[in-house]
Amino acid sequence: MFLEWEQRDLAERSGLSLPTIQRMEKMGVERSSAANAAKLQRTLEEGGVEFIPENGGGAGVRLRKVREGEG
Repeated sequence: MFLEWEQRDLAERSGLSLPTIQRMEKMGVERSSAANAAKLQRTLEEGGVEFIPENGGGAGVRLRKVREGEG
């Protein structure tokens, strides 16, 4: 767990409902609306998660490195 957020934390930070977060986790983000998926991605990015595009080994995520003066 990268950010150590509970579902409720993610719901509050993203402005999405807890049932929406639970449904996205259970059924996959692709089963949600594009707007909800974008909110979720933006919230995770603001928390420090970096989305890595397909590069031959598959898409993924990692924590953004903290630069000097940040954090």
